[in-house]
Amino acid sequence: MNSAAGIAAKVGAGELTPAAVVDETLALIGTDPLNAYTSLSESEPAAASGRLAGVPVALKDLIDHAGHTTTCGSGFYVGTPVRSATVVRRLEAAGAVVIGRTGLHEFAFGFSSENHWFGPVRNPWDPATSPGGSSGGSAATVAAGHVPIAIGTDTGGSVRVPAALCGVYGLKVTHGRIPLSGVFPLAPSIDTVGPIARSIDDLQISYDVMRGYDDSDRWSRRPPTAILPVSRPLRAGVPMQWLEECAVSNDVRSAFERTVAAIAEAGHEVVEIDEPLLTSRGDTTTAAYAEVASVHRSWFEEGKPYGPQVAARIEQALAVTMEQYAEARASRAAANTAARAVFDGVDVLLTPTVGAMRKVIGEDDMVVGDTVHHYRSVLSCFTALVNHLRSPALVMPVNVEGSPPPSLQVIGPRWSEPQLLAFGRQLERAEIVAFRPPGA
Repeated sequence: MNSAAGIAAKVGAGELTPAAVVDETLALIGTDPLNAYTSLSESEPAAASGRLAGVPVALKDLIDHAGHTTTCGSGFYVGTPVRSATVVRRLEAAGAVVIGRTGLHEFAFGFSSENHWFGPVRNPWDPATSPGGSSGGSAATVAAGHVPIAIGTDTGGSVRVPAALCGVYGLKVTHGRIPLSGVFPLAPSIDTVGPIARSIDDLQISYDVMRGYDDSDRWSRRPPTAILPVSRPLRAGVPMQWLEECAVSNDVRSAFERTVAAIAEAGHEVVEIDEPLLTSRGDTTTAAYAEVASVHRSWFEEGKPYGPQVAARIEQALAVTMEQYAEARASRAAANTAARAVFDGVDVLLTPTVGAMRKVIGEDDMVVGDTVHHYRSVLSCFTALVNHLRSPALVMPVNVEGSPPPSLQVIGPRWSEPQLLAFGRQLERAEIVAFRPPGA
């Protein structure tokens, strides 16, 4: 599968037709041994023009696409929207062809994409392992080379975690930067939509097409000022308490340290950050759970069928009290104040994306070093806080050995997506980060 820009150029030049691209894509997907899709598109592609002319794009199955069933990976939720989500209309206006709907963790409420109703999505690096979640199908199909771009959502790491475990790139945007209209909510005050791809260029194109204010979305915001990439070397901070708190495997830690050293050798300044409020905070989960409860309360109390693991988490969400929610909101505010102070002194923060790279399907625990941890804590420790900060974050596969290779997360202040993508492009050109296909 070519890059998005390469496909669009060939379609624009008349060397390819959208129909030919769709046929090739469906042939690549084949019988989908990864279980990456809940459904494939049966619509005929229209003649395409634009930055994504004829580019096949996969869509997480909680983002509305007119005339196509939305399931949210659920055992009972089935809707056929008459209007597409804003992001889908923008993608199609740019010439993209939605090739299918990708599998996910039920209602996006989890990190494994082991779905009780549709079966587990499998990782192309090792089908016995999870691709991460909740946007597991989106990351798996990109890593497998079926499509150059897939769209996911991210409320606590659901774009970044699967991108990391599948060895591809992912972008979590500033809350409000890409519209949520037509996207089924998990925790709306921190929900985001974002792209997954095999290169910075393809992330850039898809981000440019989807971003922008939407007056139909109550959460949509305009950047207060235009933020442009700077030409000077960046000052990057490594938040030490965060690294010390999270469970990190030896392979991931070693790769992270080598990558940080390579970034410094490339001319950027790297400093250690001492800020105890920048850690994986359990009370932020409480803040999100209160919103999850408001989405699912009536269905849960009616006895609608949920998978057992998601049902248990919704029960936890429903048990959150108003006092606990208020305390969690106060903690979130304190973390945001601390982050603003930190970003006064550095341009970006560097962390691993996940603490370990192998989550076996059907097993709830991951062994990191000599300690057993529940997989959610290992996979979300570096990602969940970022949503509560409403900051953007870019994740990239590190150019080291690994199946898949470990992943680097670069976090910026709000609205700094242009800076993050420019920095990622520098690292890509320096071969500090790089995509490599599974098995290569």
